[in-house]
Amino acid sequence: MHVDRPPRRTVAVLAGLSCLFLPLLAHVPKATAATADRAPGAGSPAATAPTANGGSNLDYLDIAAPAAGGPAVPFGSHRFPYAAGTLKPSGSQSTLDQAVIKTYNAWKSAFVRKNCGNGWYEVISPDADHPYVAEAQGYGMVVTATMAGADPEAKTVFDGMVKYMLAHPSVNNANLLAAEQDASCKSVDGSDSATDGDLDVAYGLLLADKQWGSTGTYNYKDLAVKHINAIKKSEVNPTTHLMLLGDWSDSGESHYWMTRSSDWMIDHFRAFKKATGDSAWDIVRTAHQNLITGQQSKYAGSTGLLADFVVNTNSTPRPAAGEVLEGPNDGDYSWNACRDPWRIGTDAVTSGDAASLASARKLNSWIKSKTGGDPKKIVTGYHLDGTSFDSGDDMAFTAPFVVTALTDSGSQAWLDALWNKLAGTSVDPRLYYGGSVQLQSMIVASGNYWVP
Repeated sequence: MHVDRPPRRTVAVLAGLSCLFLPLLAHVPKATAATADRAPGAGSPAATAPTANGGSNLDYLDIAAPAAGGPAVPFGSHRFPYAAGTLKPSGSQSTLDQAVIKTYNAWKSAFVRKNCGNGWYEVISPDADHPYVAEAQGYGMVVTATMAGADPEAKTVFDGMVKYMLAHPSVNNANLLAAEQDASCKSVDGSDSATDGDLDVAYGLLLADKQWGSTGTYNYKDLAVKHINAIKKSEVNPTTHLMLLGDWSDSGESHYWMTRSSDWMIDHFRAFKKATGDSAWDIVRTAHQNLITGQQSKYAGSTGLLADFVVNTNSTPRPAAGEVLEGPNDGDYSWNACRDPWRIGTDAVTSGDAASLASARKLNSWIKSKTGGDPKKIVTGYHLDGTSFDSGDDMAFTAPFVVTALTDSGSQAWLDALWNKLAGTSVDPRLYYGGSVQLQSMIVASGNYWVP
């Protein structure tokens, strides 16, 4: 058990300067409509020379026709329409899909690795405090299962990620993922868990079950249910029904009455209820939606912004006052909460839930007004009253607002400006966090996200 958990990433230290030196990728491959005519397998990746991080650098992918027995929901099939009234970026659907594939190609080339043998695939995180973090593995599993159909290698990569996950159990609950690994893929820093990573791992396994079934190498559904039940046991506060920071936080630990807003993944809780039939997940979902609504109303009435960390969850929940885990801005809209518009907006457009829609629209209305409709004016950190405390520029802060823009019928121009910013920004191979948030926000905005 770690009473004082170290920060998950170090990127915040230099975030304010990031806009000054982010290099563009020299060679970002462009997928074109013509690639859809390739024979199955023609777009499969080739190994290139070893990268600076070691291991094979997986080259880009182009969309290919799904082979027989391929994924049930191939990328670009759009089989799960969003809630009525949801906007979409202007342009043809195929153009939107190709922009996502281009970003995915660059993201995979930059961050998906086979560095440690054993048949493992890992997502490397050069801007985190360890080369491999659970958050990144969770992102990788969700993204890879979603991109099946555009990526002929998706199932192979996904199974390698599952194998990696199973080889790195938390010391506190073997059905959860240890939060951090070193360059040799050895778990470090106590080998305990991080809630955000576990939520995405479980969700990715549910996606995989729907895509490929569970009769192959891994029983995805069984693994997902085990992971979900472990999250409930070790990462949900049984009194407040709110997410804990990890399985290292127990009733005798100083962070027990604390929760992190970026762990409030409402659509995941819906999927967990469907997969398990456990009504406890409805209670968990409602507790988080009520907390979101309450925090927006009481502490950010004019902005809708949420704090990285909320404390006093057993009495009167409030934003942290100064540092409680990661830094002096733990009570502000900073490097954790920056994901909230993406997470809240995703539930809004996929479920049509009134509470999620209202919360998403508050965020959208504020940021559109704050920036005058110019995405370039979104910076890396705000106090809850909307004043900025940093002047940096990072996709981790810009990209999520494209999702909340989907929820407002009067925001087409704003949505298009955001989409064009995302689609026109190359993935920086040094910034896994921003690149991962950018890609996943584009998946949602293009209409390619779905809830298993």
